[in-house]
Amino acid sequence: MVQGVTIEDGFILNKNPATGELISKVPVTTNVDELIQQAKAAFPSWSDLPVKDRMDVLKQGMVQLQNDSEELAKLMVQEMGKPLLEAQEELAATVDKDEYFEILNDTLQPIQHNTCTVVRQALGVVVILSPWNFPAGEIILLALPALASGNVVIVKPSEVAPETGARVVQALAQAMPSPHILQLAQGDGSVGAQLVQHDDVQMVAMTGSSATGKKILSAAAPKLKRCILEMGGKDPMIVFDTADLEKAAHDAVAYSVSNTGQVCCSIERVYVAESIYDDFCQAVVSKYAPSYKVGNGMDPENNIGPLVSEFQRKHVEEHVQDAVAKGAKILYQSAIPSDAPEGSSYFPVTIVSNVKKGMKLYDEETFGPVVALTPFSGSEEEAVKLANDDSLYGLGSAVYSTDASLAQRVAGKIDAGQVGINCYALNHLDVACPWVGHKESGFGYHSGRQGFEQFSLPKTIVMTDGK
Repeated sequence: MVQGVTIEDGFILNKNPATGELISKVPVTTNVDELIQQAKAAFPSWSDLPVKDRMDVLKQGMVQLQNDSEELAKLMVQEMGKPLLEAQEELAATVDKDEYFEILNDTLQPIQHNTCTVVRQALGVVVILSPWNFPAGEIILLALPALASGNVVIVKPSEVAPETGARVVQALAQAMPSPHILQLAQGDGSVGAQLVQHDDVQMVAMTGSSATGKKILSAAAPKLKRCILEMGGKDPMIVFDTADLEKAAHDAVAYSVSNTGQVCCSIERVYVAESIYDDFCQAVVSKYAPSYKVGNGMDPENNIGPLVSEFQRKHVEEHVQDAVAKGAKILYQSAIPSDAPEGSSYFPVTIVSNVKKGMKLYDEETFGPVVALTPFSGSEEEAVKLANDDSLYGLGSAVYSTDASLAQRVAGKIDAGQVGINCYALNHLDVACPWVGHKESGFGYHSGRQGFEQFSLPKTIVMTDGK
């Protein structure tokens, strides 16, 4: 049982977190070795194709995915609960890849250095283990560069959103010249472990928890398999007394509760200068938190869906209760549907103040619609210390101040792959930028030229006139 997902008699029991109802029974893959051998056999012909031809195939697959987007968005809501508008936005961003393809194509071109030519060589069989919180977008982020680089790919979607993952893989695979270039495996961590440990797998790319990432690294170590692991986060937001208070308060709520707080780079620690702390809390509670309504994501009036599972709901509830028991205060909680059926997993939008070290809400990844507020002295030194020293993670972060010099200094000192100044970095990240996790938030990285290069190896060919 993972995230409340039951596997029974060889089938994933795929349930709707808004209703508790069974959506489907998805067969667990039992022929992992066969899939890998088929992929291995398809590798030579696919990797021998010119980059342009591989790109053309992938672009055709993306057209099919775009054609499927309307139905896929509804399926995503049913499987993992996010509001329909957020599902539609995820798919719109997933298929909008023109500039992405341009950068990817440029990354794979040979580079000449006098008599030396540096080319990119494909790795072989790449396994992608994708998450449930962005069940379409994350598959594409990893599959496109892997395939464009000449690799063959096996995708195992999260067992929490198996049908969405399957539809994404099937759409992209329709354009492939062989059915074994891009394949699908279904199941829980045991299937993932078989894929990761197989001797004929050359790379593992995963988005998921740090605990899972560490297990993958251990399994990959004996064969020195390459890994790209985007893992957990506990992102800090630092609000100095020079910040635009209204914008900072708005963003603190918006990016703590987006996708019901189930984002690796959610804002999970909001540090506010004590001189503006009370005003900030008041703005959060009175102006911005009430704009969120919890309910079934298929209803357009609701902009917060259920948590993905009862398992996750209990986890978030435990964090909030632990914080209150240790001295934190709940400033606000929204309503949840009064007619919520048994088996649903709704949790209210919750604002908690005076959150501090030693509380689970402060120390551990929460992954729920909770805004955790902590006052600090307002000094630059303390801000950096709190951001860096109080978490093992380093995925994203944010600094709010109208003092540009101060904001730049602090941003430069924070141990994180992405830092937004007066913004949420994820929403404004250029397509050319890599997505990187520092500390226990990542191993390897993806996206942008630097990320695309991770899916192939450079090879230098030296040619002289023979003299």
